[in-house]
Order: sequence, then C-alpha cells, then structure tokens
Amino acid sequence: MTENNHVAVFDFGSQYTQLIVRRVRELGFFAKLYEPEDISNIGTPGAIILSGGPKSTSDDDAPDIDFEKLQAFGVPVLGVCYGMQLLNIKFGGSVKSSNRREYGPAALKPTASEGLYEGISHESQVWMSHSDTVSDLPADCKVLAANKEGTPVSLQWGERFYGIQFHPEVTHSHEGLRILHNFLLTAGKLAEFRIEDFKREMLEGIRKKVGDKQVVCGVSGGVDSTVLAVLLKEAGVNVRAIFVDHGLMRLDEGDEVRNNFHRMGVEIETVECSDLFLSKLAGVSDPEEKRKIIGGLFIDVFWETVGNADLLAQGTLYPDVIESASNAKSKASKIKTHHNRVDRILELQAQGKVLEPLAELFKDEVRELGTSLGIAIDILQRHPFPGPGLAVRCPGDITEEKLRIIRECDHIFITRLKDHGWYDKVWQAYAGLIPVKTVGVKGDERSYEWAISLRAVISEDAMTADWVELPPALLRETSNRILNEVDGINRVLYDISTKPPASIEWE
Repeated sequence: MTENNHVAVFDFGSQYTQLIVRRVRELGFFAKLYEPEDISNIGTPGAIILSGGPKSTSDDDAPDIDFEKLQAFGVPVLGVCYGMQLLNIKFGGSVKSSNRREYGPAALKPTASEGLYEGISHESQVWMSHSDTVSDLPADCKVLAANKEGTPVSLQWGERFYGIQFHPEVTHSHEGLRILHNFLLTAGKLAEFRIEDFKREMLEGIRKKVGDKQVVCGVSGGVDSTVLAVLLKEAGVNVRAIFVDHGLMRLDEGDEVRNNFHRMGVEIETVECSDLFLSKLAGVSDPEEKRKIIGGLFIDVFWETVGNADLLAQGTLYPDVIESASNAKSKASKIKTHHNRVDRILELQAQGKVLEPLAELFKDEVRELGTSLGIAIDILQRHPFPGPGLAVRCPGDITEEKLRIIRECDHIFITRLKDHGWYDKVWQAYAGLIPVKTVGVKGDERSYEWAISLRAVISEDAMTADWVELPPALLRETSNRILNEVDGINRVLYDISTKPPASIEWE
C-alpha cells in the first residue's frame, strides 16, 4: 500500500516485531515493517515505532538508527523495550546492564491518567522480556509509569517521543492494545488498513510481476496455499496448481484436498512421491535437517514436474518470515527454518523467481482475504497444518509405523473435538508422537510402547499461543479410544505448554 501517513515499524530483532504490525492493523491503521538502515526509504510515515530486540545496547554489534533522520520526520515515535533503551541513550541518558532477565508478567503503575495511559487501570499487567534497563534519565525526561519496585518502565522525551519497557503487542499485556491505540491517537490522521485495499494491491502486483509468464503454485489444502491459489486465479494469470503428496499428510487428507479444490473451481495436479520423501528422511532425526530435506525435495519435485516454469508462488506469511530470520539484514534470533525458507528457495528468490503475495499478512488476515475471495467458511476455518506435515509431529527419525500411529491418534482426537463442538473453538489441535517408549499393561501383559501427546491451542497468528482447557470428559474419551484402537500406544498425555517458551509444533 502507499507509504504515506502509515505507521512505520523498525525491526530491531524482537520475535514479536510482526505482532506490532498486526496490532496496528487490528486497530484499523496500515503499518509496514522496515530495517533500521532503510530509514531513508520509508516514504512519509504518520507515526513510527521502534521494536524490541535480543541485543543489548552495549553490544559492539548492537543495532542502531539514524537519530537525526528519525527526528526530521516530525511524527510521534514509540520505542518498545530495546527501542525505549535506544531512545534514552539518544537523548543523553544511559542503560544499565543486568545479569538477571525479567521475563513474564509484571505490574504496570502509570503516574498519569492521560496521554499514553488514558483509560488504563491503576495497576495493569504487562509482559516483560528484557535484561537491561534504563539508568540515568535526561533532565527533561518524564516518567510515565513504573513497576512495583519503582523502576521506570515508560518514559517521554519532549512532546512526541515515548518509550515503554514492556511489550504491548502480546496478549499477556492485558491493556497493551489500548496503550498502543492511545499512542496512535497522538499522530492525527493515519492511513487506514482494509483487506479490500490490500487485495486490490496484491492483485495488481501479481499481474505486474507475472505478466504472460506461467506461475506454479504449490497447494497443500491448508488455508494459506488455498487462499494463494484462489488469489492467483482471481488475478487471471497463467497458474498451475500442484499438490505434492509427500507421504506426511494426515488420514485421508489427499482426497479431502482434491474435493475442496474441486468445490472452488481450481484445477490441481497431484504428484505422488511419498516413497521419495520417506527414503530421504530415513534415519534423519535432527529437526533442522528434516525441514531442509523436505523443503529441498519439495522444490526439486516441483521443478521436475513443471519443467521450465517461470515463477514459483508460495503462501508464506509474516510469522514464517520472522521465525526463520531469513533476511540477511534481520536482527532476530533464529527460531527454526520454515519449509519455504530453505536454501533452494532463497536461491530462487535471489533470481526473482519466487512470488509471495501473502508475506505481509497474518493468519487471521489471510482468512479475511479468503472470505473476500468467496472461499467457503469450512475451508477457511480448517486448522493450520505445517508445510513439513507430520514430520514436525514426529520427533526423531520418521518411519511408516510412527506415521500410522500419529494419523490414527490425530483422527480420533480431531473427530472427538468436532463431535463435542470444540473444533471451531480452538485454533489448532493435533496428536504428536513422543519418541519414548513406556511400560504399560495390556490384557494382563506387560507392554512397552510409544506415548502420544495431544495438543490444542488458542492463538491469533501463531506468534503466541495458550493451551486450551478441554473438558476432562472429552480428554478421557479421546484417551480411551486411542488406547483401545491404536496399536503401539500405551500412554496418552495432554500438552499444557504456552508459546513462548514452547513452540506450537514439536519441531
């Protein structure tokens, strides 16, 4: 969208940076992410936000920004966590290093009830993730809020520079969205964000880049690739949609995928290559290596299938980009390699052969886009499924036997969720194999079999997630069915880990 009166978010490497963009859009304003060194190429923003980051301001390679150019924009600026510490230094203050990391919920005590903290509770929960803290404050600096210990956690320098030590973008900061909205209100008129505007610009961009070339689109049946395929069809370009069955799908998923695309009027080709994938994965247990093998093979199969196709389209989303930290300029700490961020795809990107129209959207925004494209609600509300398939739900080496167990357990769990009316209440649910055998008793005899883990989470965009408190009766029924019907399992566990610190998937 037009870079005029938008909210420019500078990325200093926080794993939550894209969430800031997402929250601004949720509030109805258009936001875009930039690297600090690109400050001369951000158009004319209406407001600026400096993100958090994993570095300390005292590190030799600590990220920086051109402060004179930042000031020259003449718009409100909000520094979050690292961004606040950097601003305090720029205005003449200092930052103190600490050996203790403050991570988790904390109490916010505003010193005023207007401006940034208008309508905010006297004591509000916020989410901290830092080790350093501001020390010496400039003479004209105002303390807007402190924690229970009296340590400043929100500052203001002059009329339009603000800083907050906590992360307002995560749901654990209970009134974070209101604080962020209060900041944006100081900016006056900002560019609005509407999915219809985004769709129009995506369609124009696709037509401009593709022209009369052929674009190959990989489809899996998931929301992202489905919306991508329909978007390409809507753009009217020469698209070839290919479904690669890599043998890592759920029970009867191939038939479900073909039926859904038939409903949408999108023709797809199926390439059966499960033997190839499983043979290459045999004996491989390292999760990063598995992802690279799957991603590399996926592209190899693609290009072998399509021959001399000009472009490859992918349903890459914002969370994929940030967690892979694939941008050479990224300050983020790498979490994991996504299947669409392996070396082969990065090479194709360098050649200008990769099309990723959804790369600035979050999952809920993709669903909203799908609705505007006329995709049926049951397809759009399908739970997310990872590109590497069941490989990320099978820690350790992958075998046909393990995949059978996961498929059968997953099918029982998902069916129980649907029967009890819980499927649409959770964001994602699945069964994952725990690579440990445990002792049990079956038919009065000792058994030594695998354990299975059930997981159900609520999330907005996969950047953070919380586990769902499913009814005990549902869990009991699911466990009984699995233990009685699935050979090779004698123990069922329910995963109650949040993200962070755990990830949603096992790998």
